[in-house]
Amino acid sequence: MKKIAIVMGSDSDLPVVKPAADTLKELGIPFEVRVISAHRTPVEAAELSKNARKDGFGAIIAAAGKAAHLAGALAANTTLPVIGIHVKASVLDGMDALLSTVQMPAGIPVATVAIDGAKNAALLAAEILSVADDELAKKLDDMRASASDKVRAKDAEIKAMFN
Repeated sequence: MKKIAIVMGSDSDLPVVKPAADTLKELGIPFEVRVISAHRTPVEAAELSKNARKDGFGAIIAAAGKAAHLAGALAANTTLPVIGIHVKASVLDGMDALLSTVQMPAGIPVATVAIDGAKNAALLAAEILSVADDELAKKLDDMRASASDKVRAKDAEIKAMFN
């Protein structure tokens, strides 16, 4: 199975990124977590993304706040899917990071999830890998079914309380 790279621009992003790691672990997907800055360590960012396919990665998740160029900097050096997580790290509540990530130029796509949306980033990466992995696809189907069952149980509790 391909690995997922989880890259954050600063170790202060770890609380936002942790749900991605937890979700990948729950699904049994191997991953590596790194701190690499698009601005302070651009050589390392370029090396990671240039070598990601050769190093066994199937997708990259990049989390950054403020001037969130990490996902774009990584995407510029690979044709692997890159998924941006916009970190709510400034007075603009993550909108600056969101706009920095979604406004990529034609030819360098970056998928995006919600501000602080690490779990969905991990699930999107898993869905990308599941295209070629039936066992992973089944785990994702089971996870969705479990989530549906939990909502149905809560619905039954609320109906019983008020009806």
